[in-house]
Amino acid sequence: MDRRKFVSSMAVASASLALGGNSEAKEQGFRSDQSSRAAKTLTEKTGPKQPVIISKNTGIQSSEAAYAQLKAGHDTLDAVITVLKAQEDDPNDDTVGLGGLPNEDGEVELDACVMHGPTRRAGAVGGVRSIKNVCMVARLVMERTNHLMLVGEGAQKFAIAHGFPKENLLTDRSRKIWLLWKETMSDKDDWGPGISDPNWKPPVTLLTKQQSLYREKKINKLYEIAANLGIEPQYRDLAISRVLRAPTGTIHCSVVNEKGEMSGGTTTSGLAWKLAGRVGDSPIIGAGCFTDQEVGSAGATGSGEENIKVAGAHTIVENMRKGMSPQDAGLDTLRRIARNHNNDMNKLRFLDMVYYILRRDGAYAGVSLWSKGPSGKDHNFQVNDGTKRLEKCVPLFEGSSIDWPPIPSLPAGA
Repeated sequence: MDRRKFVSSMAVASASLALGGNSEAKEQGFRSDQSSRAAKTLTEKTGPKQPVIISKNTGIQSSEAAYAQLKAGHDTLDAVITVLKAQEDDPNDDTVGLGGLPNEDGEVELDACVMHGPTRRAGAVGGVRSIKNVCMVARLVMERTNHLMLVGEGAQKFAIAHGFPKENLLTDRSRKIWLLWKETMSDKDDWGPGISDPNWKPPVTLLTKQQSLYREKKINKLYEIAANLGIEPQYRDLAISRVLRAPTGTIHCSVVNEKGEMSGGTTTSGLAWKLAGRVGDSPIIGAGCFTDQEVGSAGATGSGEENIKVAGAHTIVENMRKGMSPQDAGLDTLRRIARNHNNDMNKLRFLDMVYYILRRDGAYAGVSLWSKGPSGKDHNFQVNDGTKRLEKCVPLFEGSSIDWPPIPSLPAGA
């Protein structure tokens, strides 16, 4: 075929595709109109009377600044980034950004995603090292690429190209806590089968006097090593609790303004002491975060692998699309997690999950698998609708989740 015939044939093919595409677009537009009309039965055409922000409880420190942005007419994603970035910048939050607890090799690896309701776009990054504000990098992936997610070295190079400095995210305190874990608990890590394995058996509770003495001896050894590592006395209890109770971390934030415009985002340093390269639910669109402009926004903190398996945030938003309230939508999703383990409490006690849910009309909810975490503290979440506050989550089950791997109890005051 000569060049003229080739060009002519390509033109005919392009015209044919264009006609087919227009027909398909009309059909999709019709379906979209139907979906929009259905969604309007769930939410008001305009947003709430006042903006609403919900997040993990740690977001309370930046909630007022984010709320002021919404009242001043800033984009909803600006407000989300304000909440997420504050935790990434805080060296005392050892579950996010700077000072985040590292993987088993002592490297801090960060994950994040954002979703922008008005433009229906999203961006995410995973397994990023040496870049502090990964929520902002995720936004740049959304705004400046045709991709949805960048990971590892590629995400780091992309961030550096956009002016983000490489920096050591392992603070001196986090490094010492990692060393404390390395010296005392490295035989109790994520290697080997977990709760989802069909052959997994719940641990036998240690009851004998000899075993109780062993627990006490082990914890006393932790205090001794913490002192030798130079961990300040006022932080030793915290350091030991982090070794014994590896935090899953994370912060999610969803917002809506008076117009009903929404955005959501999630950022984390992930599970402490994780295998290098492990990525949980936080940067996974539809799991750690999902925002649909017509319906609502949701996000999660807790057992990342369990949340991915039920596509938690997406499931919640779809439940609301079908008419469920935010609370019912979240509890239904928690029941799916329970169903995945055949409602076996011997397994479910070693899991935990918190969902943060915001509907387009400003209705919201916080729900949790258990009413309390392993420390015995109530699960709660932050709300700001003109007044910032913490509210208790509605649990699927009453009681406390249990640490995995099973650990000896902390001494009084720890």
